[in-house]
Amino acid sequence: MTDYAYDPELAGVVPMLPVESDWSDVPAARRAMEEMVANLPVQRGAADDSVVFEDRIIQGPQGAPELTVRVYTPKGGGGPRPGVLYIHGGGFCFGSIEFEHRGALTTAHGADAVVVSVEYRLAPEHPFPAGIEDCYAALVWLASEASSLGIDPGRLAVLGQSAGGGLAAGVALMARDRGGPKLRFQVLGIPELDHRLESPSMRRFVDTPLWNRPNAIQSWRCYLGEEPAEVSPYASPSIAKDLANLPPAYISTMEFDPLRDEGIQYALRLLEAGVAVELHQYPGTFHGSALVVDAAVSKRAAAEMMSALVMGLGR
Repeated sequence: MTDYAYDPELAGVVPMLPVESDWSDVPAARRAMEEMVANLPVQRGAADDSVVFEDRIIQGPQGAPELTVRVYTPKGGGGPRPGVLYIHGGGFCFGSIEFEHRGALTTAHGADAVVVSVEYRLAPEHPFPAGIEDCYAALVWLASEASSLGIDPGRLAVLGQSAGGGLAAGVALMARDRGGPKLRFQVLGIPELDHRLESPSMRRFVDTPLWNRPNAIQSWRCYLGEEPAEVSPYASPSIAKDLANLPPAYISTMEFDPLRDEGIQYALRLLEAGVAVELHQYPGTFHGSALVVDAAVSKRAAAEMMSALVMGLGR
């Protein structure tokens, strides 16, 4: 592995994290990823007791199966709350609502928002557009059920990290283009946005932990197929020609992450299109380094993302 200048609080964890991943057996790779995350320290806090949650079965996209969503509601009154569609990460192939249960709980507590986490279909069993259509269906349901869920329909956001960030960006594009629910804000954490794999960071970081160019290649092949004839901007938002009239965005990137430059470039293109953007690039970090929850840079990144979400949703 190349000698990268990792943050000192992260450097000690790096040798324990995988670099090479075998995606030839995706179910086995999913189990290995879940076991790895289960062995990392998890920070527990007030969210454990201040948020209630329940699983709901909702209508999926037309002609597709029903969907499971998990609805997180902060305890107490206070009138309608903002609503957040929470989209888990995992390279389009991994992850679940259970896998990011902690993140959704924390978001509901920190933003005092009703959070709807969606169990979208995964590739390669269900390639594009299955996953993003599931996410969009969950957004439509969230908006249509705003009153019963205690949500203010004028204060909706979409939030995702990694592949979830790419799906969140795609959902924002879909909502604009289809005249769907009006989003007030989008949170794109370390987003996977560009299937072309041509940025300097994507070409450089071939041996970084948890995510690197070889992993990105496998991820997109599972999601789009080996040689897709045409790629939709809903799958790869970086190729969207028009980014105007999208909701304001918070975008985060990590220094030693192959996805770094596509996140930065997307932020710049949003700004050029007249969309307000807050962009944070964290030094000494890598893709998924936030799993080291006690590191100061991880705490800062989490706090700044939450602050941006709260401000973006307004009052």
